[in-house]
Amino acid sequence: DSHDAHGAPLGAEEGEATRKQLGWKYGEFEVPQQVYDTFRKHAAAGAAKQAEWNKTWAAYQEKEPELAAQFKRAVLDRQLPDGWADALPKLTPDDKGKATRLHSQDCINAIASTLPEFIGGSADLAPSNMTLMKCTGDFLKGSYSERNMRFGIREFGMGAVANAISLDKTGLIPYCATFTIFSDYMRGAIRIAALSQAGTIFVTTHDSIAVGEDGPTHQPIETLPSLRLIPDLTVMRPADGNETAGAYKYAVERSKLHSRPTFMAFSRQALPNLPNSSIENVQKGAYEVVECANPTLILIGTGSEVSICVDAAKELESTGAKVRVVSMPSCEVFRDQPATYKDALLPKDVPKMSVEAACTSGWGEFADAYVGIDVFGASAPGDTCMDKFGFNVPNVVSCASRCLAGERGVLSNGSQGKH
Repeated sequence: DSHDAHGAPLGAEEGEATRKQLGWKYGEFEVPQQVYDTFRKHAAAGAAKQAEWNKTWAAYQEKEPELAAQFKRAVLDRQLPDGWADALPKLTPDDKGKATRLHSQDCINAIASTLPEFIGGSADLAPSNMTLMKCTGDFLKGSYSERNMRFGIREFGMGAVANAISLDKTGLIPYCATFTIFSDYMRGAIRIAALSQAGTIFVTTHDSIAVGEDGPTHQPIETLPSLRLIPDLTVMRPADGNETAGAYKYAVERSKLHSRPTFMAFSRQALPNLPNSSIENVQKGAYEVVECANPTLILIGTGSEVSICVDAAKELESTGAKVRVVSMPSCEVFRDQPATYKDALLPKDVPKMSVEAACTSGWGEFADAYVGIDVFGASAPGDTCMDKFGFNVPNVVSCASRCLAGERGVLSNGSQGKH
């Protein structure tokens, strides 16, 4: 009777004493015959149930051929229909920009109309996360054919339920949603999704200090860099509409075909649609937004900072610099690309500077200099926060010039926004 039993082996003596106390007359690893007999009885009952199911399934295929084919594809074969991703939105730079959470809403509804196995909801934030499916109602007692799940304010429970839906192996594709900062409340469920190989799609919005007046408690700083440390979790931070569609294509296929989780972070503020962005380019993890054959500097941005890099590149080019702008919606996906592609996109002999409204930790893998925020944010309008903490064209241009001049490491950490 000791706490040692919690973490130390009982030993042969204690094992024997335990068996004696329980009246267990069998030795170590000895399986009594009645155990085998019991399991064999279950096998026979299972075979009978299987035969009954096969009969029901054959009758259903005759009565409802279309629904049966859908069931076979979605549940039994666990495959996606041909051309399903054609329903995802495609945009051009001429299309009006909007928040990536609104692009996410467009993608969710496009997927919902195409994939009946797509199911999920939000932790009481659906109107802010923009995660309601318009083609279906609420999944409730007595309305199990509907697909919008109202989880309430319980992020961990929500993540655990979504993981269970995936791990039940019924072919369902689960998603759950909250603010990016509130993912801390379901961190355990996110980690278990990666560890247990659950195909949960974690949808989050309000992904940076651009959240605005809600202030530091609601502004993620270290959140995305820390999530990128979780093995087998893919983190996506799209920069526009096409990248959002590409993130959903990746996440749905990763969920359905590979049973692996994806975490997505979308903006509250409107963002322009970028040149060269596409669903296909997102599948590479990183790609050229502003092309440059022989750059003297490469700017790497994610999410809302990519468009800042694009504008900064224009100013830098007027001074004679040759600038390539790279959007990196997913570090994990880029890391898995062939070495030839990675080396061509980010040549080792060209200085590279990352720009992300998050902690600078981790960017040393891809960049030489970093613009980020290593301090807590502030309560102010979102665009004011972004400007004061250094996410503006003048500051990026200034830091890029320093990088070109040989400076390395953290060139802007947001401390200028503190009074």
